[in-house]
Amino acid sequence: MQKKITPFLWFDGKAEEAMNFYISIFKNSKIVSLSRAGENGPVVGGTFQLDGQEFFALNGGPQFTFTPAISFFVNCETQQEVDDLWEKLSAGGEKGRCGWLKDKFGLSWQVIPSILGKLMHDKDPEKAKRVRQAMMQMNKLDIQALQQAYDPK
Repeated sequence: MQKKITPFLWFDGKAEEAMNFYISIFKNSKIVSLSRAGENGPVVGGTFQLDGQEFFALNGGPQFTFTPAISFFVNCETQQEVDDLWEKLSAGGEKGRCGWLKDKFGLSWQVIPSILGKLMHDKDPEKAKRVRQAMMQMNKLDIQALQQAYDPK
């Protein structure tokens, strides 16, 4: 039997709010189940899916918080997708450098255009270096600027 790995997210009383926030941003997403303390009590935890990836959320209390040591990497195909996710995920949070942001719950995300990997792993070390240097100057990543750094014709 193949093992399934599911990210487990610990919230301080905001698990249901977080689940609703995330499913409002990503397509093909839904809350799968909620567990309540009593029939009409507050949400204790639940499972949800973001574009098919399952997550578990728990209202565990203030003992633990998120750090940037764990982040979710979102691979984007277009600049529109980068722009949209960047604005929605960072609303009420913090915009960082190099495509990193922290959402309003303190969870770290990397909103990255898929072309970045191709450009940064080019066999020509000068091209890759120019792309890396350009990326280091950005907050939200800009595909056109990265491509310009790669091939500055």
